[in-house]
Amino acid sequence: MSSGIVFDVQRFSLHDGPGIRTTFFLKGCPLACRWCHNPEGRAAIPEVVVTPERCIACGACADACPHGLPSGIDGGWARPRSLCEACGLCAEACPTGARRMAGESMTVSHAVQEGLRDRVFYDASGGGVTFSGGEPLRQADFVIASLKQFRKRGVHTAVDTCGLVERGVLLDAARFADLFLYDIKHMDEAIHRMWAGASNEGILANLEALSSVHGAIWVRMPVIPGVNDDRANLTRTASFVASLGGVERVSLLPYHRLGSEKLARIGAREQPLPIEEPGPDRMGAAAAVFEAAGLQTTIGG
Repeated sequence: MSSGIVFDVQRFSLHDGPGIRTTFFLKGCPLACRWCHNPEGRAAIPEVVVTPERCIACGACADACPHGLPSGIDGGWARPRSLCEACGLCAEACPTGARRMAGESMTVSHAVQEGLRDRVFYDASGGGVTFSGGEPLRQADFVIASLKQFRKRGVHTAVDTCGLVERGVLLDAARFADLFLYDIKHMDEAIHRMWAGASNEGILANLEALSSVHGAIWVRMPVIPGVNDDRANLTRTASFVASLGGVERVSLLPYHRLGSEKLARIGAREQPLPIEEPGPDRMGAAAAVFEAAGLQTTIGG
């Protein structure tokens, strides 16, 4: 059976669909959102993640490295960085977890085995499994095969997508996903391209196509102060979503800085956004716009 590159398996998740869930986070994303809270999921291949405060400078990483890169002993990135092949030997040798790998191969059978470990919680809470990322449908063969296997076993399935995928892949996944969590970042194409690194035209067109064949979609919108929470964009987004069939609710997700803290850990050169997290009043005002359009709206989740 096919396999996927998974960088995290989160158990007892309460924010990726109904009930208690197990969420599989897959590597690779076509977007480059400046506020991304999972930057370790953007690259399609495994990569080393460094947490300097855990480093005890024992030298085990340098001893394990086939290139003998000693400057990584202090918890920083070994130099020259270009020699790092992300082989994972330094992470295996690290006794404190200061170095770990984000991304490992997982077969469909392994994913099903992992997911079914929590079945008692799904049955008690109406939960299930969710495939997220990154963009999970960039690894469509693995995701769709996994969805099929979970569906055969009566487990509720969800896909969390940014929507920038091939239309045929999205509609194929729709045959086996009980729920879609579908992200909308901004309605303006130029602004979306500036902040997310790609056009939103395919994303919006795909949502229209999906909503015509699938009756369980939760639209999710990250609320980024000064980027997409102006009334004009909120109103335009709410009007668009309200025009679609199949949308059960809208979830507004407050921006947080957790992703910014991860940037240095993967060696990213980009700077964290100098943006404050939105407070309750700001989130409430955004929610009111969607509620006025007749949409069931939640903050978070």
